[in-house]
Amino acid sequence: MIQEYLINTPVASLIFIFTLATSIYAFNDSSLFGKFMLHPYSVYRRSNVYTLLTSGLIHGSWMHLAFNMFTFYFFAFSLEATIGSLRFGLIYFVGLILSDIPSVIKHKDDYHYHSLGASGAISAVLFSYILFYPLNTLMIFPLPVPIWAALFGVLYLVYSYYMSKSSRDNINHDAHLFGAITGIIITILVVPGIVPHFIETITARFGG
Repeated sequence: MIQEYLINTPVASLIFIFTLATSIYAFNDSSLFGKFMLHPYSVYRRSNVYTLLTSGLIHGSWMHLAFNMFTFYFFAFSLEATIGSLRFGLIYFVGLILSDIPSVIKHKDDYHYHSLGASGAISAVLFSYILFYPLNTLMIFPLPVPIWAALFGVLYLVYSYYMSKSSRDNINHDAHLFGAITGIIITILVVPGIVPHFIETITARFGG
């Protein structure tokens, strides 16, 4: 089964494996956190720019890792099978980098601020998936009923925007928001006809 994943969806498979491995290793080697975490103060000053990528390979806790990998598993492999490895990789890695840029700008003078996790890239993947499958149903905690992916997307964007403006819960909601936006934009750029497909899928459901 693993071999089948590696053959059919190699990019998602390798990202999944490496993210699990580096995150678990970091739990047992705290020095890796210092090397891999995004430090906007340094990045803004053109130091440790590589952490725009490496910060997506580590997570702050088992819960953080489990939630991100659970989400990645359910959407990334389907997306790569739909659009191909090259375009999937582009969405993931561009999403990872660009989702962190607002944090770099926002916290450029805050020496003590750090960020880690693949949430921005996974948001990009999720919203690319939504463009292809807007009426697929998702079960989202704590909602007790399944909701359409497109509706979830709207709620996610509103929530992330609100929390990015007001939250003090140590979650990088800016990365979630801009990762989602990046996923939408990149998908529109690399998949001709995706917007008409999205609209037609929704309107067909309501007899439009």
